[in-house]
Amino acid sequence: VQLQASGGGSVQAGDSLRLSCTASSRTYAMGWHRQAPGKERELVASISWNADGKSYAGSVKGRFTISRVNETSVHLQMSSLKPDDTAVYYCSAGESLWTHEYWGQGTLVTVSS
Repeated sequence: VQLQASGGGSVQAGDSLRLSCTASSRTYAMGWHRQAPGKERELVASISWNADGKSYAGSVKGRFTISRVNETSVHLQMSSLKPDDTAVYYCSAGESLWTHEYWGQGTLVTVSS
């Protein structure tokens, strides 16, 4: 499975940004991980192929929304961005909401105060 991500960039705190990802074939779930400098990679959000299942990291609940465009494409709408959201974001996919085996290239999101 190949993943193609788009979006990212530099914004101010409080702004919004959308990330998009398209997979070459369907998996059970798709989502986004992120890794900030000096920190471990964490799962930000994940959604099942039919959108029945969703999972969010506690730090982004209420601010980020993951949604399905279709069975192989997802959006991650990020609102009320904070400097702590600064990280490289990786599109990911796999056979569970929480464990992903496939990875796309990272896209940098920088939030300045």
